[in-house]
Amino acid sequence: MRAVLDQRLFLTLAAICLAVLLSACGRPPELIGIDNPQIPTASVSDVTRHRIFITTTREPSERPGAFLSENRARELGLASVEVTIPPTHVLGDLERPRRLPPDPRTDFTAVDPVTYDDNRAFIAAIDRELLRRPASKRSVLLFVHGFNNTPTDALLRVAQFVEDSNFEGVPVLLTWASAARSLRYVYDLNSALIAREKIPEIADTLTRTKATSVDVFAHSMGTLLAMEGLVERQRTGRLGKAKRLNTIMLAAPDIDIDLFRTQLGQLSPEVRSAIFLLISERDPALRLSSRIAGGVPRVGAAPLQELEEFGVTVIDLSEISDSTSGDHSKFAGSPEVVQLIGAGLNSASRFGDDTSPTIDQILRKSPIRIFREGAFGGG
Repeated sequence: MRAVLDQRLFLTLAAICLAVLLSACGRPPELIGIDNPQIPTASVSDVTRHRIFITTTREPSERPGAFLSENRARELGLASVEVTIPPTHVLGDLERPRRLPPDPRTDFTAVDPVTYDDNRAFIAAIDRELLRRPASKRSVLLFVHGFNNTPTDALLRVAQFVEDSNFEGVPVLLTWASAARSLRYVYDLNSALIAREKIPEIADTLTRTKATSVDVFAHSMGTLLAMEGLVERQRTGRLGKAKRLNTIMLAAPDIDIDLFRTQLGQLSPEVRSAIFLLISERDPALRLSSRIAGGVPRVGAAPLQELEEFGVTVIDLSEISDSTSGDHSKFAGSPEVVQLIGAGLNSASRFGDDTSPTIDQILRKSPIRIFREGAFGGG
C-alpha cells in the first residue's frame, strides 16, 4: 500500500514539474513598450494600429516589457498602449514574437504605453478616440481576460480580437492580478474576487465618457469577475442607468454552475436577456477546473440541458475545430467565431434581437449552434 501511495505521489510531483517546465519554456516574452531599434513601428506604414485603454488592479512592474506585475494593487491603475497588427496577420492567429525585439512587419507589437494620473485624463483620452468615430459607432467594449494571463497576453489578445472582429468602438481592457502560472489557480481566483471592489469605479469612469453604449466581453475566470460586478451594480440600482448596457458576452465561463444560478437570480430580466454564453462541452481547461472544484460543472462546459433553465442565449461552439488557440479560446482563435461575435457587436441593435446577412451567412456555413430560451430541445 505504501509503495502504491509513493508511486502516486511521484507521478503527481512529476506531472507538476512537467507543467512548470512547459509553462516556463512555452510562454513568449513580455513586450509592452519594447520597440525594435532597427525596424521601429513608426517606420512600417502598412501596420494596423489600435489604442487599447487599460484599467488594472495590478501593481506596476519595472521589468522590461512587463509594464504591470502579478501583485495586487490597492488603487485602480489607468493606462493605454498602442498595439500594432502586422500586415501579414492571418485571421484568428496571434503572431507573437518568440524573442525580442518584435518585428512589426510580422509580429504584434505593444508600444507607446501611457499612464494617467486621474480619471479625468483617462476619460479625456477615451473621448478623443470616441470622437474620431461616427456618432453611431461611439461605443466602448470592456474586455475582461481570464486565468493564467500576463499583461502582454491580455493586451495582445484583446487587440487581436478587436482587429479580427472588426469592432468599431473603443476597447478598454480590465486586467486583474493574474499570477500567469498554471499552478496558481487559487491565487488567480482570489485576485479576480478582490478586483470586484473596483468594478463600481470602472463603471462610473466609463459612464462619464462620451460613449453611447457599453458592451462587456469576458473570458474564462474573468467571467466570474464580470458577473460579480453586474450583481453588485444591480444591487445598488446603478446597472445600466447612465449608459446603455448593450451586450454581455461570457466566453468559456469558468463559473460554478450553482453560483451562476444564484448570480442570475439577482439580475433583472432585462440584464439577463443581454447575456450570451459561448460554451464548448469539449473544453479541457474547464473540465480540469471542474475537477479542482470537486466535480461541480463549470458553466462553459456544462451540457446544454443544464443551461436551459437560465433563460440566456447559449452559443454552442463544441463542433468548431478551426481554432488556432485551442478549445478554451475559440472566441478569438476561430475565424468564423470571432467574425460572428464582431457582426453582433457592430449590429445596430442588440446582438440576438435580429439577424444580419453577415450573421446568417456565418451560421449557414459553420457548425455553430445558437439556443435561446424555449428552443434548446431541438437544436
